[in-house]
Amino acid sequence: MGTTGSDTAEIERALEAFARGFSYTRSFTHPFLAERVGPLWALRDGPRKRGDYRCEEWVAFNVPPEETDRIVREQTRGRFAICAILPEGEPDQSLREGYKALGYRLGVTEPLMIHALKEIPDFPAPATIARVETQELADRLNRAARSRQVLPRHLGRDDELRQYVAEIDGELVGWVRSIAAGSASWCSNMYVKPEFRRRGIARAMLCRMLRDDRASGARSAVLLASHTGARLYPVVGYRQIGTLYLYTPASK
Repeated sequence: MGTTGSDTAEIERALEAFARGFSYTRSFTHPFLAERVGPLWALRDGPRKRGDYRCEEWVAFNVPPEETDRIVREQTRGRFAICAILPEGEPDQSLREGYKALGYRLGVTEPLMIHALKEIPDFPAPATIARVETQELADRLNRAARSRQVLPRHLGRDDELRQYVAEIDGELVGWVRSIAAGSASWCSNMYVKPEFRRRGIARAMLCRMLRDDRASGARSAVLLASHTGARLYPVVGYRQIGTLYLYTPASK
């Protein structure tokens, strides 16, 4: 099955949202840049005066494995992984064989999904869904997640990052965030505590987030899903447009 021009353009827009959204959250501690290097996206640390550079992510779409490998090895500072994107419905044998021949190992595969933001369902909320706009709630979330999910600068109404939580009886049981990324939004770190799953909490949070995405002017919403999550997201209107194959070079 070939990829049409409209399909290609849609995937390119989704990959820009991925590149910019992923890099935004990685920039909490040090600038993590999303840059075009030829036909690839390079996601990597900005210049450092001290400390090691974090692992780079290189995103390739419609670029042969050999060409991707050449560009990355010429430009990388050290550790890296390649995110090879294949459109939905296209066979992956050639992609797999190409990277294997170059000595790469396949790690995870993740569905690339998009929401057009035209029709957003309305589900009953089994929890109180709120946007994080106070430092007190931000601190509670950071403690519950055991990592910083939101910074003080993200509490303004017009910030690029919007963080949401689900609360039941005073306990934060789930969270998700949306990041403005060009003409789209990027959904990051969707999580519901295991003991509260299968109650509709995730879909309620997503629908609240998507409505705010649309109200903020986004034309689409993009995410990478686990294979478990890929069964949830179509319920609220996402559809799969491709798959990400994560390749790492074999250890020497």
